[in-house]
This record gives sequence, structure tokens and C-alpha cells, in this order.
Amino acid sequence: MAQQRGRKRSAGPERPRHACFSGIAQMDEDTHYNKVEDVVGSHVEDAVTFWAQSISRNKDIMKIGCSLSEVCPHANSVFGNLDPKKIYGGLFSEDKCWYRCKVLKIISDEKCLVRYIDYGNTEILNRSDIVEIPLDLQFSSVAKKYRLWGLQIPSGQEVTQFDQGRTFLGSLIFEKEIKMRIKATYQDGTVIAQAEYGSVDIGEEVAKKGFAEKCRLTSSTNICEEKKSDPGQLVLRNLKNPIPTWGHRSNQSAFSRPKGRLSGRMILDSKNENDGGNHVTFPKDSLAVGDLNLGSNVSLAKIKQDQKLIEENERLKAEKEVLLESYKTLESKVEQTIQELQQEKATTMDLTKHLESTLKTRVGTRMKNLAAKVEILKEIRRVNINVRFGNDLSDALQVLEEECFTNPASLTELERIWAEYSLAQENIQICENVNEVSILIAKRNEVQQKLNMAVEVFILEVDELPLNKRLKTLQDLSTSLEAVYGKAKEGVNSEEILKKFYDWKCGKREAFTSVRSETEVSLQRLVGWFQNTVKAFDLSVEEPLTSEDTIGVIDEILEKTESSVCKELELSLIEQGDADKEIILNTYSQVLQKIRLEERLIATVQSKYKDSIEFKRQIIEYLNKSPNVDHLLSIKKTLKNLKARLRWKLVEKNNLEESDDHDGSEIEKIKQEITDLRNSVFQEVYREQEEYEKLNSLVHKWFPELPLLFPEIGLLKYMKSGGLLTMSLERDLLDAEPMKELSGKRPLVCSEVNGQIILLKGYSVDVDTEARVIQRTAAYHRAWRETKEDSGLLPLIFLFLCKSDPMAYLMVPYYPRANLSAVQASVPLTSEEALKVMRGVAQGLHTLHKADIIHGSLHQNNVFALNREQGIVGDFDFTKSVNQRASVNMMVGDLSLISPELKMGKPASPSSDLYAYGCLLLWLFVQNQKFETNEDGIPKVDRFHLDDNVKSLLYSLIYCRSSMTAEQVWNAECFLVPKG
Repeated sequence: MAQQRGRKRSAGPERPRHACFSGIAQMDEDTHYNKVEDVVGSHVEDAVTFWAQSISRNKDIMKIGCSLSEVCPHANSVFGNLDPKKIYGGLFSEDKCWYRCKVLKIISDEKCLVRYIDYGNTEILNRSDIVEIPLDLQFSSVAKKYRLWGLQIPSGQEVTQFDQGRTFLGSLIFEKEIKMRIKATYQDGTVIAQAEYGSVDIGEEVAKKGFAEKCRLTSSTNICEEKKSDPGQLVLRNLKNPIPTWGHRSNQSAFSRPKGRLSGRMILDSKNENDGGNHVTFPKDSLAVGDLNLGSNVSLAKIKQDQKLIEENERLKAEKEVLLESYKTLESKVEQTIQELQQEKATTMDLTKHLESTLKTRVGTRMKNLAAKVEILKEIRRVNINVRFGNDLSDALQVLEEECFTNPASLTELERIWAEYSLAQENIQICENVNEVSILIAKRNEVQQKLNMAVEVFILEVDELPLNKRLKTLQDLSTSLEAVYGKAKEGVNSEEILKKFYDWKCGKREAFTSVRSETEVSLQRLVGWFQNTVKAFDLSVEEPLTSEDTIGVIDEILEKTESSVCKELELSLIEQGDADKEIILNTYSQVLQKIRLEERLIATVQSKYKDSIEFKRQIIEYLNKSPNVDHLLSIKKTLKNLKARLRWKLVEKNNLEESDDHDGSEIEKIKQEITDLRNSVFQEVYREQEEYEKLNSLVHKWFPELPLLFPEIGLLKYMKSGGLLTMSLERDLLDAEPMKELSGKRPLVCSEVNGQIILLKGYSVDVDTEARVIQRTAAYHRAWRETKEDSGLLPLIFLFLCKSDPMAYLMVPYYPRANLSAVQASVPLTSEEALKVMRGVAQGLHTLHKADIIHGSLHQNNVFALNREQGIVGDFDFTKSVNQRASVNMMVGDLSLISPELKMGKPASPSSDLYAYGCLLLWLFVQNQKFETNEDGIPKVDRFHLDDNVKSLLYSLIYCRSSMTAEQVWNAECFLVPKG
């Protein structure tokens, strides 16, 4: 506002569209001229003046309300002199909520006139209802005062027309979103603006109704000045309406917030209420009622006259209070008189009671009872009829039949071509002839083209279908029906059910319609009687009416109407029979099945659509292209070169070491080169495995012909090994050291690869056992790969075949002195550590058994305790069968880990693995104590003092293994709540 007041004024008539009102800040060449604000009306003062709140400050209103509700109840009431520039908290009399306000006038020592600055209305408050508020709430008001552009209140306007104008403006702006096109601003902050609600010009509507008139230009200044109503006139108008407007909630009280207002509310326009920081100082006696403008030319006599009117208004208010007190006294006396009359009436009723007993009909009571029954009938018709006669089920069936979703036409063709494509891929996969496979590939490519086109057509068709909308409709339908009928019956699927339902529904509706029709006819006859009765008592009706004809039949009409209403009520409220309930439930179940069937159909289409989108995205790269293995061959070529250089360096090192005058520094240099070359070889081997994995993916998805077209790369062996086999590693390339302490029936050597210590386990293989080793290691590797670190299994790194000897080497991580045998020999595990380790072992057995793999040789040397907390199961001899592995003499101390059934020659099973596991667990807990066994070699557990949960698990593992699984062992209570 300060900026607007400081801008220059336009003086000439040559720009009439910028002429402003007297006392208005000039808007010429101002960026705010014609600026549009979105506001909501909050309070109306007269037909051209109102207060409104900017929509952008909605959050401020909420924040202010929350802050005041927290601060004001605990704040101090004001005392001493009140500052008209300061913002206080005021307790609004109607809703007893706190709002920000400013003091406009001190009425007396106890009362003050305030304006609620965020809404615009005023109220006289006691000082006790005005409190101090903190500085963070001392900011500009949310509501602004607006005046309709180019309009003024007509001089000499009557009080009634003034109130009607205020009410009319309120109906246009109160709590409505309106657009304000700013034209100018009064010095007191009142905004002159053109108001629009949608396409309605509010000012034009007010002028059309005659509640305001257009401003006239003065001859002296040639500036349009708004003509204000006489303040005294406004006071008199308010005095003519002594009843508080907020008491009966009509007219102007509906157009102000907070909603409570004083009776005879004074309309003040004393200063800018919108700017909390820039106020115009005013003397106490200058606050007159009416649309008083600080910038206008108002004479001192006029101000004094207005002041006298205010004082006269206050005097009249005091007189009104006296009259109200008198009214209350009289009202009390009237109530007392009414009570006395009621007592007299009761006495009279006792005297006339014997007369009532002679009356056969009490029309009033009968009418009252009948009206109550009709109200009940209305509610029943509104709620009960829909479910009682299955209307909701009929509506659901109509939705399912009229808008039923069917498979897209292109889906059938797509599935046919997709099946043809899958068959073409299978034929290529099983083909073993290179010449034949070319024909199959050409046919596959042709089908692939057709499939690509079918996918495009299908995607385009599905894009046009409202699948999500239909699915939402079905879900909403099933939810609403389930809320009414609950659980549906299973296995109900017959069109006969629906036919039976429609027949039942028609029969019920026919019977009920007859009763309902009778009720409606009776009620219409009663209504007609009332209409005729009105004529009988209307003195203005000239045609003669016989009272016996019009009134005498009421008893008959009432009797018939009561009978009809009661009959319909009885029919509506009677409990449905079992047969009816069965029909409803069967139909509901049938409807629900139809919904579920359509939902599954939509889900199938959506799934096929998703697959088609993915197919379309991937096929672009491979359509009309032939696979190649150039990148893999390049890696193999690099590996061949690196291995040749590595072998040469190894020979060079050996020659230097065997010479008599070898140079130590030269040997160290060669050793470092050998290490670097060996690391490079392994890096290329890893790259080679990645490329094999890519080709493996291509084989499964797009090109099953790859192994047949490029047999030299050994892709088929790689695939059979589960990605474990490499043909680029050789035993002589590793700097391996024999592990004599771990070598038993097969040699073990240790080496270092890229900083990791590994073990090489050698297996003697022939033509038959080589395939078995690949198959079994692949199965074990796949089981580990499912969950990797959480599998509980020893990971396998590589499998490779020796070219010079009939040996297969398995590369695994080396965990020095981590097997149970070594751990227990050095620092035995505590009970808690043993439980942690053996839970991991149980997880490993569960992983194997889930993959249909039997370990068959579980013992203390192939179970590892990593960091004394994590247990993993080691691998086994992949060249031997399960029965061969079980024949090994597995002992822990003097206790055999071989189950009784294995000793009897039966095949190994998950149960025999769990027996060995139970014996290992027992050994860990009893350590060096001597075992006692029965005649079958089964250890006796009773003699050992063990935790109850551990003992219970051992009984299940050793004696009742048929009822246990590795997963149950893993979740055993002793593992979940470990005890020392």
C-alpha cells in the first residue's frame, strides 16, 4: 500500500480510463493495474463494500487458527490503554474460538469495538475476551476490504433496500471463489476492483437490481468520486432491526466470518486493516460510523454529528437491554402461568376421561400412528428392497453381460503363432545335423517375422482397450457384493441357477408389486380426502359441499390405509426363508465366479501384453540377424597367447634356477612377471565366462542353434555344467603346492589366484565319469547359486579338465584349519558357537535336499566353521554315486556317522544325512566324553546332560528321523533361542 500511495497521480482528462476516485492512490502505469486476484468473500458491509480473503492464503488461515488455539487460552487479558495499531487475540462470542483482531473504539472501561482482521466483521468484546498475542502473529491481515468499481450507494436509500442490497451482494460473493480485477486503491487500503464470479459481473448485477448506482463525475475536479451513504443514516437503519442477525441465521449474518455478529452492527471504514505494518493514526473521536474515508473532505461538524449518532445508538442499545430484561421477566411469568394451566389441564383431562372411553375412533392418534408407520415404510423401501429381492445382483449381472470383456481378436492369432515359434525353437534345439538346422533356422526366422507382426497388432489392440477401467469396475462390484453377502459358495457354476433366480425374482416382485400398489392407492385416497377437506373449510369456495360426503368417509379411508400399510410392512419385515436365502446365495456365488473369471481373463491379457512389450523390445536387436561368437574367439585367442607366454616364463624360470651361476634378482623379476601373467590369464578366464553366460542366454531366448553351429567353443559343455566348467585353465599354469595333510584318496593342492587362496581337488575320470562329474557339480553349483552366501554350502569356483591326464580339477575356496576336526582339536567350540555353526550346516542340507541332492558323506572334515559362527557344508566326491559315498568309513572319535539303514545296504537318503548331522551335533556338545551305543550302533543320548531343546532335537535326528526335514531342523527351537 505504501508503494501505491507513493506513485504519481494522473491529472488530465485525456486518459479517462485511469481516472480514480477521490482519496485513491493513482494506478496509472502501475503493474498492479488490472491485476487479477482470486479471493473468497468473507463479510459484507453494504451493497458495494465487502471483505474477502485471497485463496493463496488458505494455509495461513489454518496456521493462524492453530497457533491462536494454542497461545490465546494461556495469554494475559489486555489492560491499560489499547493500541489501535496492534493486533490482539479476540474470543468470538458465537463459536468461542480465537481470532486476530484490532481495536477500533473503546466503548467503555470494560467493552471495546474490534474488527476481526482476517475476516472483516466487527464485534463488541469485553476486555477479558481480548488477549495479547506474540510477535510472530503480528503480521498483515488475510482479509482485504474491496469496493465495487464505479458504483456507489444511492443517496436517500431506504433501510429495507439497504439491507436487501447487502444480502444480495452476500449471495453473490460469500464463500465463493471470485476474481477481482484491481483498478485502484484507497489511501486507507480499500481496494477498488471489478468483481467477477465465473462469467457474472457482480457489480453489474448489483446495479441491475437497483441496490447501487454508477458514480458521477464532479465538475470541479473531473475525477470520479464515489458517493458515500450518510453515516447517520446507516446507524438509523441498523437501529430499526433490534433483533441480532446471528440469532436467526439469516440475511447478513450468513456473509461474515467468524459467523457471529452484533445486532445493529456498525459499519466502519476507518483505516487499512490489511497491512499489519503500515497503519494510519486516527483520533479516538474520529471513528464515525459509515463509509468514512480518511482521504475525503469531511467537515468537523459532520464528524461531530456522526459522533452524536454513535452516542445515540449506544443509548438506544442500553434502553434495549432494559427492555430485554423486562421481556425475560414477563417470559418467566408466562412460563409459570403455562405450568399452572397444564396442571389445570391434567385435572380437566381426568374429568373428561370417561367421555373419551365412549369414542370408537381417535382420529388424531390413528393419524399419528399411521404417519409413523409410513415413515418406517419409506426407509424400508429405500434400503431393504434392493437386497431383499436381489436388485443388486440383477444390476451386477447386467454390468457383467452388457460390458463383458472378451479376448482381443488378435490374441488367438498371437498365441497360435507364438506356439508355432516355440515349436520351431524346440526343433532347432534337438536337431543334431548342421545341414538340417539351416532349414529349421530359415523357417524359425520366417515365423519370427510373423510373430513380430502379431505382437504389434496385439499391442495396438490392447492399447485401445479400457482394461484398467474395467478391472476397477469389477473390483468395486465384487467389494460391494462381498460387503453385503459375505463369503460365497464354492463350486457353484450353472446357468440354471440364474434362470431360477430370475423366475424367483419375478414371482416375488409380482406379489410384492400388488401389495405395494394397494398401499399407494390407499395413501393417494387419503391425500385426496385431505385436499377435499381443505375445500370444506375454505370460506372462499362458493360451490356447495356436503360435509357428510367429504368428511364422513375418513374412518373407512383410515381403516383401508392402515390395513395396506401394515400388510406391506409385514411382507417387507418378515424374515426370508431358507429357500429364498439359498437362491440369493447361489446367485451371488455365480455372479462372483463370473467376476473372478473376467478378472482372470483381463489378467491373462495384461500378462501377455507385458510379455509382448518385452519381446518387442528385445527382438529389435536380433531380428534378421545371425549370432556370432567373434568376441568369445577373440578372448580365447588372447588367452592362448597369455598361456603361451606364461609357459615360456615358467620354462625360463626353471632354467635359471637349475643353472650354476643364476642371478637371484633376475629370478625374482621373472617370478613377478609369472604372477602378473597368471593374474592376466584369470582375468581373461573371467571375461570368457561372462561371454559364455551371454551366449547361454542367447541360446535359451533366441538362438538354440549356437552349440550346433559352433561346436568348437564347447558351449554345450558349459551349459551342462551350469556355468562352472572352463576349458581355458590347465593344471600346469598354477603355482600349486601339495596339501599332504588334507590329501586322502584324491590329491589336493593349494594355490593363490588374484589374492585368494584356493584348493584344487583332483578326480580321476574316464569317458563315463567325466560326464557324471559335470552333471553332479552342475547340480551342486545350481543349488548354491540360488541363495549363494545364504545357501550354507561351500561355493565352487571352477571345474576344468586336464588335457594331458585323465583328471578333472575342482577349484574351491580354502579355509585353513576351519573344518570341525581341526577346530575341535585346537580350541573347541562353545555350546553357543556350536549351535550357530550347526544351524548353518542345517541350512546347507536344506539347500541340497530341496534340489534333490543327497550329500551322503557328511563328516567333520567337510563341515566348516567360518569365524566360529557360520557353518557351511563342504562338497563331496562327485565321481561316486550316493551309495559309494556312504560306504566310506565315516567316524568321529569312536562314533560312526553312518546310519543303520546304510549299514544294511539301503540307499542314502535325506534321513541318513540328518543322522550324520545329529551325530556331529552330539559330538560337538559332549566333545571327548565316551559314547555308548546300542546293538545297532546308535548312540545313547540319555546319559549326557544337555539342554532340553538340544536333547529334543537329537532324539528327533537320531531316533525319529522319518518325521524330520532339514528345514525343520534349521527352524528348531534350540537354534532360535540359543542357550549355553
